[in-house]
Amino acid sequence: MASMRDIKRRKGSISSTQQITKAMKLVSTVKLQKAKQRAESTHDYFETMYETVTQILAKSGNIMHPYLEPADSPKKAIILITSNKGLAGGYNSNVVKLVTGMNTKSSNIVLYTVGRKGRDALSRKGYKVKKDYSEVVNEVLFSDAVSIGRDVLEGFTNGEFGEIYIAYTKFKNTVTHIPTLQKLLPVEMKKDSSEGPLSIDDLTLMNFEPNPEEALDLIIPKYINSLIYGALVESVASENGARMQAMDSATSNAETMISDLSLKYNRARQAAITQEITEIVAGASAIS
Repeated sequence: MASMRDIKRRKGSISSTQQITKAMKLVSTVKLQKAKQRAESTHDYFETMYETVTQILAKSGNIMHPYLEPADSPKKAIILITSNKGLAGGYNSNVVKLVTGMNTKSSNIVLYTVGRKGRDALSRKGYKVKKDYSEVVNEVLFSDAVSIGRDVLEGFTNGEFGEIYIAYTKFKNTVTHIPTLQKLLPVEMKKDSSEGPLSIDDLTLMNFEPNPEEALDLIIPKYINSLIYGALVESVASENGARMQAMDSATSNAETMISDLSLKYNRARQAAITQEITEIVAGASAIS
């Protein structure tokens, strides 16, 4: 059995850690409220943006445009959104697993990383990081999404890679966060046969003004930028939610450990008192 001094020292150490985790939980809770409100207020817009653009392109016919034609390159670009800090449970590792779980060689994946944790984890596994935007997660701005979108679109049109994906954590609610890998380009335009027969509206081609090429030059970048910004906003909310849960669990575990150590300390103290009494009685008996 550990000595009373060791138990007391360990109890004090855990108590100090508990104060830290409790403080971090409170900070994450405050940050989550703001991030949650922002994510929920923008979610419908970005979902509608995705659905609208895919429907437009599905009715566009055989339009020849650089944004719609995959390059011959087998490489895939992935915009990876994680955090700059740890202590958030499986938030970062779950997004990293989306990339490592793809049936694609690491040499055929080009990463545009947002967040040091994901960048460092995949760099150690041999993945190439084309560009890093880790400072973006500190304060998400739409201009940051525009910069990322411009870089990936440039690489796509130059033929550096044939597909663009985004890996992030979708914010559903405070306790549910869904790691998501979404394809951005080329846009999937096939209609699911499970939805039923095609209607007249589905068969009607989209008319563009002034012409399809100019319209797509404006629509596709806005589509990409909007989805990137939406992913950034939801990822920040998910990060704070995950950290709040992790710190809450750590605080609860620390409380359990402190209770267990208190019990062990009392038992050790009682054993020491009993031992002293026994020695005193034995000494008195020997004298008499």
